[in-house]
Amino acid sequence: MTSQDQSFPGAPSAEAERHAARRRVLTALTGLVVVVLFGLGVFAFSVRAALDQAAARGTSDLTLSADRLTTGLQRYRELAVFLSDHPTVTARVQGGETSADDLLQGVMDKTGAFSMLVVSQGGDVLAASGETHLPKGAQAALTRALDGALGIAHFVDPEGRRRYLFAAPVFSPEGPPMAAVLVSVDIGLLEWSWPSEPSAIYFTDEYGVVFVANRSELALRGGLRGPLPVRGTYVLAGHDIWTHEMGPYIPSPALHLTKPLPVVGLTAELLLDLHPVIAQAGLQAGMAAALALVFAAFLFFTMERRRTLAEANLRLEARVAARTEALEIANRELQHEVHERHEAEARLKRAQADLVQAGKLSALGEMSAGISHELNQPLMAIRSFAENAQAFLERDKPEKAADNLGRISELARRMGRIIKNLRAFARQETETVTNVELTAVIEAAIEMTQAKISRAGATLDWEPEGQVWVRGGEVRLQQVVMNLLSNAVDAMAQSDTKRIEIRSIPGGQPGQPTRLTVADTGPGISEPEKIFDPFYTTKEVGAAQGMGLGLSISYGLVQSFGGRIRGENRPEGGALFTVELQPADVSGDVIREESHDAIY
Repeated sequence: MTSQDQSFPGAPSAEAERHAARRRVLTALTGLVVVVLFGLGVFAFSVRAALDQAAARGTSDLTLSADRLTTGLQRYRELAVFLSDHPTVTARVQGGETSADDLLQGVMDKTGAFSMLVVSQGGDVLAASGETHLPKGAQAALTRALDGALGIAHFVDPEGRRRYLFAAPVFSPEGPPMAAVLVSVDIGLLEWSWPSEPSAIYFTDEYGVVFVANRSELALRGGLRGPLPVRGTYVLAGHDIWTHEMGPYIPSPALHLTKPLPVVGLTAELLLDLHPVIAQAGLQAGMAAALALVFAAFLFFTMERRRTLAEANLRLEARVAARTEALEIANRELQHEVHERHEAEARLKRAQADLVQAGKLSALGEMSAGISHELNQPLMAIRSFAENAQAFLERDKPEKAADNLGRISELARRMGRIIKNLRAFARQETETVTNVELTAVIEAAIEMTQAKISRAGATLDWEPEGQVWVRGGEVRLQQVVMNLLSNAVDAMAQSDTKRIEIRSIPGGQPGQPTRLTVADTGPGISEPEKIFDPFYTTKEVGAAQGMGLGLSISYGLVQSFGGRIRGENRPEGGALFTVELQPADVSGDVIREESHDAIY
C-alpha cells in the first residue's frame, strides 16, 4: 500500500471507476427507454381521447346525413299517397275518359321525381309520366300496394340508374284497392344535391349492397359482387377501426360508425378519417416525450453531481463507518438488554394477572363465609314459620297461616337475592349498561355485607329516599358498593367509634351526575393519589382482608359505566369515597323494575 492510499482511506479504485462508468451508461439507456415508454403511453391515451371526440362528431354527421336522406325520400312517399287520393287519378281508375298523364307530368316536373305510373289491378298502366312500362324492380312494391299497404322498393334499372320507389294504393268507394300510384326517384340525382362531406357516408340494404353514397366509387359495391375490400377490422377503446382498399378518396384507416334506418329499409354507415387523430396524438406524445427527456436529463446531471459529492465525502464516510460499527455493537448490546427487560415486564404482568385472580378468589371466600351466616338465619326462620303455619291450619286459622307463608316467601326471596349476587360475583358476569335503580343496589350490597358489619360492631347510617335511577350494571355496581363497605369496615378495625354513612344524591340539573358517597370514621387515606393503584393497600402484610385489588377493580367498573370514583379525607376524620354516575333518562317511560327474586 502506498503512502497516498494510506493518506486517503476509502479512495475509489480503477475497477470501481470502470464500474461507475458502466452504471452511468446503463442509467442513461434506462432513462431513454422510460422516456420512450412514457411517450407511447401518452400517445395511446391521446388516441383514445381523440377517438371519443371523433366518434361524437362522426355520430352527429351520420345522423344529419341519415335525416337528410330520410327526409328526401319521405317527400316522394307523401307525394304517392297524395296522388292516390287525387280526383283526376280516381276518375281515371274508375274508367273515366279523363287523362291523368298531364297531371303526373306536371307534378313530376315540380318535384323532380324520375317517373310516375298509375297501374290497375290487372297490371295495366292507366297513366304514366317519365316511363310507360312498369319497371321490373317495382313488382314487389306494386303487389303490396294492391293488397292495401304502402309498398317500398329499391332497384337498379336496365340503364344502371339506382332508383327508390313508393307505391300507394288507390281505394275504390267500396273499400278494396283498385289500382296503385307508383312514384320513383333517381338516387343519383338525389346525391348531387348533398353538400360535400370530409367523411365517406354510404347506405347499405339488407344484402350489404351500397345503394346510396356520397362517394361514387362506393355505389353498388358489396352484396353478390363480393364484400367491401376491408383488409382488417380492429376494436380500440370500444370503437371499430377499418383499414381497406376502397379507393384513394376514401379514408384508411378510418373510424367505422353505423346507424339503422328502418323507415327506409337501409343502414347508414360512416368512415371517418383517422389521420388527423393520429397526427394530434403523435404531436401530444412528442411534446410529452420531449418534456420527459428534459426532466430525465436534469435528473441524470443531478445524480452525477450527487455522485461527485459522494466521492468527495468517501474518506469522511470511511471514518464514520468505523465509528458507526462501534456504535452498532453498543446498540446491539443495548437492544439485548431492552429485550430482557421487556421479557421481565411480561413476566411481571403475568404475575400481576395471577395475583388479580387470587384476590378475586380470596374475596369470594371471605364473602361466602359471611353469607353462610345470612343464609342460616332465614333457613331457621323458614322452618319455624312453616311449623307455625301447619299448626295454625290444624287450628282452622288460615289468616295467620297465610301470614306465616308470606313471611316464608319473603325470606326465600331474600335468600334468592343473596345466592344470585353470590353466583354473579363468582362468575364475573358482564352485564350491559342499562337503567339501574341505585337504592335497590345499595340495599342488596348492605344485605350481602351485613354479617361483616355486625361482626365488626359498626353502625350503618343509611336512610333510602325513594328510587334513584342511574346508568350502569346492577351486579357490577353491587360489587363496587360491597368493596367500599368492606374497606370501610376494615379501615375502622382500630377505631373507637365505628360508623358507616351512605348517601345517594340525585343530580339537581340536567347533565349533573348522581352521586353515591360512603364515609367511615377510620384513620383516613394516607396516600390518596395511590388509593386506586393495583396492589396498593394500607393493611398489614399477610392480612387476610385482601391484597389491594378491591378499589382498583371498583375503579375499572365505574369507568365502564361512564362514571367517576374518587377518595379523599374528611375534615372531621375518616375517609370519604364518592361515586359519580350518569343519571338515567326515564321521563315519560313506564319504569319496570327488574326482578331480583329469581333463585338459582
